[in-house]
Amino acid sequence: MATDPETFPVRSGEDVVKARQVVRSRAMDIGFSLVEQTKIVTAASELARNTVIYGGGGEMRVERLYEGPKRTGLRLTFEDKGPGIIDIELALRDGYTSGNGLGLGLNGARKLSHEFDIWSKPGEGTRITITRWK
Repeated sequence: MATDPETFPVRSGEDVVKARQVVRSRAMDIGFSLVEQTKIVTAASELARNTVIYGGGGEMRVERLYEGPKRTGLRLTFEDKGPGIIDIELALRDGYTSGNGLGLGLNGARKLSHEFDIWSKPGEGTRITITRWK
């Protein structure tokens, strides 16, 4: 079960900073350890940055998850209406970079998450959802 999602714009560098702050705050609310917080904030930062740079801006949706009485998590969805990703398999390869990135890339964000889902269609945009469980 998920709480009511909150949606935030991700259209500028300032929005990327705000996304990091929101994710850290929600992770702290859930009780994530410092290491868990760092992992999800780092993944969120990369995905927010990609949303701005490659997708031309979009939105981040944040949801707190409940699975039974003892399991909680944080789900983040980044969505844009940009040009899309032509070769998702290539973009998810270890070490792949477009040349302008920080080096983490989509695969790095995937490794920092417990669940990772990507949808992208050239000319329509990209949607990436990650989940980290406590």
